Amino acid sequence: MDMLILIVLGVLIVGGFVVTIVILLQRIQKVEDKDSVHMLKTDLVEMNRSMARMQQHMGEKLDNSSLRMQQSMQRQLSESARLVSDVSNRLTKLDETNRRVVDVADELKTLQNVLQNPKQRGVFGEYYLESVLENVLPPGQFEMQYKFKDGQIADAIVRLQDKMILPIDSKFSLENYNRMVASKSKSEREVLLAKVRNDLKGRIDETSKYIRPDEQTMDFAFMFIPSESLYYDLLIGDVGTGSSARDLVEYAFRDKRVIIVSPTSFMAYLQTVLQGLRSLQIEKQAKDIQVRVGQLGRHIAAYELFMQRLGNSLGTTVNHYNNAHKELKKIDKDIVKIADAEPSVEPLLVDRPQQDE
Repeated sequence: MDMLILIVLGVLIVGGFVVTIVILLQRIQKVEDKDSVHMLKTDLVEMNRSMARMQQHMGEKLDNSSLRMQQSMQRQLSESARLVSDVSNRLTKLDETNRRVVDVADELKTLQNVLQNPKQRGVFGEYYLESVLENVLPPGQFEMQYKFKDGQIADAIVRLQDKMILPIDSKFSLENYNRMVASKSKSEREVLLAKVRNDLKGRIDETSKYIRPDEQTMDFAFMFIPSESLYYDLLIGDVGTGSSARDLVEYAFRDKRVIIVSPTSFMAYLQTVLQGLRSLQIEKQAKDIQVRVGQLGRHIAAYELFMQRLGNSLGTTVNHYNNAHKELKKIDKDIVKIADAEPSVEPLLVDRPQQDE
């Protein structure tokens, strides 16, 4: 902006000088007096000098302005280059983020497809259950895809004490449940709610088939639901209870001996079972100890009786010994009287063993 103003001023000044020179030249042509001509020429020379000085000054101003403008443009170009570089870096990072978002979206879509397929959904439940078991139990204490004698397969079993096993089923039905959650219609929700209850009841009945005491299973089984929202609705929502529906949790446990668990409650129930079995084992061992202590008391009483008999026998033996020794002493006295010699036998009496009262 300063450069433009200086250029305009320079043009105006030069134009003014040119106009002045033209006017002076016209006057010189009209003036005939030599002095006047000389004065006009002197003024013209002075004007040329002023114009030269003005031109020099304007040139310096233009040079300074040009330098400042050049420096300003360089700064602006540097700043622009920095901004362009920063924007490029941000765009690169944004592109990477977008790719990650796309990858996550693809994975979520894949997971959604898995959960929409009933067969793959069962595989997902089994994988989830296996992950939970691997995190808390050693490899030898559980087994996936356990096969019973008739060929039926439980998703998993947990090995307990005394070769007992706890069967676990991990299949679940979310198709109708997801539709029920997404539905806006009350009538449609009621229809879907009934289907969800039927789905769960079917899984409860299926899980109860793995309870086989003749094959060393516990008298109950776990039904693993890898969906916390469904489990929550089952406990306190419309899925588990209702004015016209029997409590599914009560039906599962009381009628079918099936305990319904979720990922967060599974370990709590399992630890409760393990602790209960340990308590039963301790109680059983305590009873065995009581039996052993009773047997030990009887053995001690018999031992005491035999010791009393032995003491009595030893007392009788000592009496016989002392009596025999006394008789021997009498014989020795008779010999002394007959032979008129010194006694050779000294009585050696033995005390009877003392018996505690």
